[in-house]
Amino acid sequence: MLLLNLVPLLHLAATLGCFFLPGSWPLRVACAAAALYLLPVLPGRLLRESLRRAPSRIPPGSGDFLKWWVVFQCQVVFLRFPALEEILRCIPGLYSLWLRLWGSRIGKLTYWAPHTIILDRGFLDIGDHVVFGAGVRLNPHVMDRDGQVMLSLAPVTIGDGAMIGGYSLLTAGTVIAAGEATRAFLICPPFSTWKDGRRIRQPS
Repeated sequence: MLLLNLVPLLHLAATLGCFFLPGSWPLRVACAAAALYLLPVLPGRLLRESLRRAPSRIPPGSGDFLKWWVVFQCQVVFLRFPALEEILRCIPGLYSLWLRLWGSRIGKLTYWAPHTIILDRGFLDIGDHVVFGAGVRLNPHVMDRDGQVMLSLAPVTIGDGAMIGGYSLLTAGTVIAAGEATRAFLICPPFSTWKDGRRIRQPS
């Protein structure tokens, strides 16, 4: 795991290295943009697909945990420098397309407000016409303790036409029903289901 922490540095090095390639500056810039936004997508997508059959609670040190850790490290540069994603959001539809490349399902006409933060870009299931308020956090993974420390990893699911209030936190396995309009600063514990303006308790 310590060696995998070098993945973000290698990602940045590959991006910056494109500026020293032979050729015109427009070509170098295009190469750097491809390295920045597309280079981590391939391993991230492949490992995301291999995690589709993984349990929702994963013990640290297991094979599935290491796969997720690689996927997460492929995304760290975008978490360290949020402006890189804000640039994509300035072009309608481009950010949603990029998330689809990671393995998420993103519906049409999704609105991403400024400062939206996503920890796991391949673990989203978003319907059509969904609106995210400013500063919403989507955290498809959390580390928690239920007798022992475990990684909870599951997609955040949001139905068609839902509106997520600003500065809300949606964690692993959260389901927001279609047509919901949640309040601001909503905090969703892992595997929460929200419908009719309230949390629906899951059967034990």
